[in-house]
Amino acid sequence: MTDMRSRPWTRVQDWLALAAGVLLALSPLWVTVGTTGRWAMVFIGAAIGVLALVALAVPDAYIDEWAMAAAGVVALVAPWLFSYSGNNAATWTSWIVGAVVIGSALMALPASRAAYRQHHAA
Repeated sequence: MTDMRSRPWTRVQDWLALAAGVLLALSPLWVTVGTTGRWAMVFIGAAIGVLALVALAVPDAYIDEWAMAAAGVVALVAPWLFSYSGNNAATWTSWIVGAVVIGSALMALPASRAAYRQHHAA
């Protein structure tokens, strides 16, 4: 019997991370931020989106969940790394997206690891 969490495109946590990544990538459309910050938000958001799509398509790729959590950490520290911490809207967007991505990736990790073990059981 196949667990719903091990079927592709069904894990809610990964859909949440995908939505957060898309939000971060598109946020420079409504958040005024300098050029470096704008491209950082777009790139980090796109990376989160790609990682979430991989996690959705391949539910047993549990290393991807760790990579997505790491991308969430980058989103959290991005305001300082890319000098837009003075912009409250951009900073809060990065912090919220980072926290959501970290939380969702870590919550999906047990299901992803179980799917990996089930798929690769000898």
